[in-house]
Amino acid sequence: MAKIAGVWTSPARKSGRMDGHERVQAIAGQGLEGCAHANPPKREVLFASLEHLQSVGVEPGAIRENLTVDGDDVEKWPVGQQVRVGEAVFEITMVCDPCHRMDELRQGLRAELEGKRGMLARVVEGGEVAIGDEIELL
Repeated sequence: MAKIAGVWTSPARKSGRMDGHERVQAIAGQGLEGCAHANPPKREVLFASLEHLQSVGVEPGAIRENLTVDGDDVEKWPVGQQVRVGEAVFEITMVCDPCHRMDELRQGLRAELEGKRGMLARVVEGGEVAIGDEIELL
């Protein structure tokens, strides 16, 4: 069973900093509470797979994901898939293609992350999301 291994928010849009949390509120139509990267309607929350992060040698939170997933390849989730995490329900909206900011972390990382950056989602039903929460594909 896939679980949440990391919960991250960014305090400022251009800071590049991601703060880790034990738990956070997902807000319907907005994203994660306190995250400057929430950008409705399609780019509210970024899911990334822990195995993909490990395969390119970056720490969870480094590629600015909001929810790090252990035990599933989020890139296999189709657009339109609904996902329950804790009390919240998300709908997958699009693939998150690696951008130029990934090369700011490490030269060549953008290319390494092709097909591995993750999936963007919107919050359909708000609620608390926490590390250790199981992920259910609806």
